[in-house]
Amino acid sequence: MRRRDGRHRKASQLALEALTAAVPELLGGSADLTGSNLTKTSATAPLRTDGEFSLAVHQLRRARVRNERNRQRHRLARWLYPYVGTFLTFSDYSRNALRMAALMKLRVAFVFTHDSIGLGEDGPTHQSVEHAASLRLIPNMDVWRPADTVESIVAWRHAIERRDGPTSLLFSRQAVIYFKNANHDPAQIERGAYVLSEAAGGAGKARAVLIATGSEVPLAMQAQQTLAARGVAVRVVSMPSTTVFDRQQASYKSSVLPEKLPRVAIEAGVTDFWWKYVRASGAVLGVDRFGESAPAPAVYEYLGLTAAALVSTVDQVLSRRKKS
Repeated sequence: MRRRDGRHRKASQLALEALTAAVPELLGGSADLTGSNLTKTSATAPLRTDGEFSLAVHQLRRARVRNERNRQRHRLARWLYPYVGTFLTFSDYSRNALRMAALMKLRVAFVFTHDSIGLGEDGPTHQSVEHAASLRLIPNMDVWRPADTVESIVAWRHAIERRDGPTSLLFSRQAVIYFKNANHDPAQIERGAYVLSEAAGGAGKARAVLIATGSEVPLAMQAQQTLAARGVAVRVVSMPSTTVFDRQQASYKSSVLPEKLPRVAIEAGVTDFWWKYVRASGAVLGVDRFGESAPAPAVYEYLGLTAAALVSTVDQVLSRRKKS
């Protein structure tokens, strides 16, 4: 039914490997973090710069260089498409460059790995909890947090095909689960959110909707199985890009998130962002504090981001709904 896909950032590298071979206009990397961000491909010629500078300046300069190259692309050469990679928590160093890329409508991809508390022993300084939400708040910045290889490929394709602004691609450090029997329709994925797994017995039997992104999608799938065994049918919606989904027609949105069904969202990040999707009748399972230094599974367990906690949250939502 399912298998480990390996490290999630590896899914991005597999997509980038194919893209750089087919699209020679792609230019980018991650300098000293290339080995961690996995942005090097066999079709990418290495470049070297001499000199040393602080990490903060390094990240900012890297993003600014990509913006400048893209600006020159508009004036001089229309073929260049730059991408730049670093850890998600280091997006703080690049904030003004990210904002200017969105303001200037530049076609550039920002590749961010190590996207949550799942990176483990590096501790709360490197564990991003508010960064995904903050990037989604930047006007004209498309943000993707894919759950597996298929969603990663679609996200990369979207970034390359987009002509009116930048795209941020968020990938986890830890391994993710690929559900081969789930609904992986690229045409639906590219709309930002889709029904990954319908409720047992069909859409008409669903009593709630679970919304998840990235490395938390497997938790939603596990919760769906547990609830189904107890006779509670729920739909699982993967929402790799809230920004893209928000632009869809109302009819599509309601087909994915039916108005009559309560919703529970789960993401390893701050919860405030998700209330516009779950509304007052639903619930959000997330992390409204900084993380801890421990192996990823232990951190998830300690902070209550588990399939069991998600099942309990669904029970509470349905109980409230029944009483009302």
